[in-house]
Amino acid sequence: MDPKFAEVAEAFANERGVTAGRMMSSFGLKVGGKIFAMHSRDAFVVKLPKTRVDELVNAKKGLRFDPRRNGSEMKEWLSIADRKAPWLALAKEAFRFVKTGR
Repeated sequence: MDPKFAEVAEAFANERGVTAGRMMSSFGLKVGGKIFAMHSRDAFVVKLPKTRVDELVNAKKGLRFDPRRNGSEMKEWLSIADRKAPWLALAKEAFRFVKTGR
């Protein structure tokens, strides 16, 4: 596991309902059985509301996640290659979104 993602996973280690493990050929975090953050292909990937993903993509903070690398970008998933980006803050935002739907 990527050391920077390990820090994110550790931050959620005691969070009720959060599980960690391999998923979609990646290592990730789930809440209520739904993925909210993962490390895939040397990038940090989070599930956020479409409007938030649009905002971050427009600000050039990340790209829409394309799991098959064939142009089938996912509207509510953001991929961030920048290791200096605030991964933990985004993971917390993704956790809230997936857990509550808001």
